[in-house]
Amino acid sequence: MIGDTRLTNGTGTTAYTGLSPETAAAQFAALGSEQRLAVLRALVRAGTGGLTIGLLGERCGIAGSTLTHHLKILAAAGLVAQEKQGRATVCVGADYASVSRLADYLLEHCCADCTAPSKGHDHG
Repeated sequence: MIGDTRLTNGTGTTAYTGLSPETAAAQFAALGSEQRLAVLRALVRAGTGGLTIGLLGERCGIAGSTLTHHLKILAAAGLVAQEKQGRATVCVGADYASVSRLADYLLEHCCADCTAPSKGHDHG
């Protein structure tokens, strides 16, 4: 995968992040709009079947041309997948692998520099 990187964490072990800092920054930038964040969250809630453009627009309260603009940005960042039939986009869904890698990127080195065990959250 383009943009993959390996980092050495505080314990001296190498961990696979799945994302380069540049890719992570581009994906976070794509989520830098409340409407795009709402679109991605609606697609995650919808599950692997995704949603039609019309239903996605209804759930998010976003008009067609604006929704298309936001989906284009999210798709370019690799966070959503679109399925087309002819000239029409009929179904879109979250790219769960990309969303998961982005979340893992944030949490990968959580508490790596702590000298005492952290309380109040689980590292999975």
